[in-house]
Amino acid sequence: MRPIIGITTYVVSASWGVWHDLPSTLVPHDYTEAVRLAGGRPVLLPPDDLDADVLRALDGLVLAGGPDVDPSLYGAARGPFTETRPDRDAGEMALLRAALDRDMPVLGVCRGMQLLTVAAGGTLHQHLPDVLGHEKHRPAPAVYGEHDATFAPGSRIAGLMGEDVTINCFHHQGVADPGSLTVTGWAEDGLPETVEDPGRRFVLGVQWHPEVSRDVRLFGALVAAAAGVEEEPAACADR
Repeated sequence: MRPIIGITTYVVSASWGVWHDLPSTLVPHDYTEAVRLAGGRPVLLPPDDLDADVLRALDGLVLAGGPDVDPSLYGAARGPFTETRPDRDAGEMALLRAALDRDMPVLGVCRGMQLLTVAAGGTLHQHLPDVLGHEKHRPAPAVYGEHDATFAPGSRIAGLMGEDVTINCFHHQGVADPGSLTVTGWAEDGLPETVEDPGRRFVLGVQWHPEVSRDVRLFGALVAAAAGVEEEPAACADR
């Protein structure tokens, strides 16, 4: 059987066919297709903070991108550019903490990396232009930034990425303090692009969006870990 991979989602107003502005549970199809192409069976997880019992039916977890994590979760006041979704924060934090307790493989994408950081006791920069002096990580609405990253030799992410280190990003927040996680990747301006927990079976957060390119290096590694198989390091790009 294919490993079952849960993917966290939004509840937002959406329109299709004859339906308009209908509250809907959704996530970009890129996520589900990336998991499917990597050999997993994607399952969508709406925000739900009542319990994390659904993990008993899952083999791995993807924390999808989305809105900002509430600064109160890392002891900060909300900045003027911070936009949060309390339903996602509550539901995903419950899932994440339970998944970590089970040593379940977890891949955090963009917001998901930031949620991993906060769960590990870290903190975030709430608006990168104020810190870095530029907007290259979110150049325009619905436009991904693109740059090369540097990865720590011997890290999981370095083994997975191989020689192709070009990444695509769309975010205005970033990791300030990784907490108990290890930063293993950096953008050209020094911003953390990857966090890992070397003490766990598979806990990886990336600040970019590998689902858009169907990057089987990262999603394949998650699915392999969920199946109990060690992923081979990439010698070159394999998307």
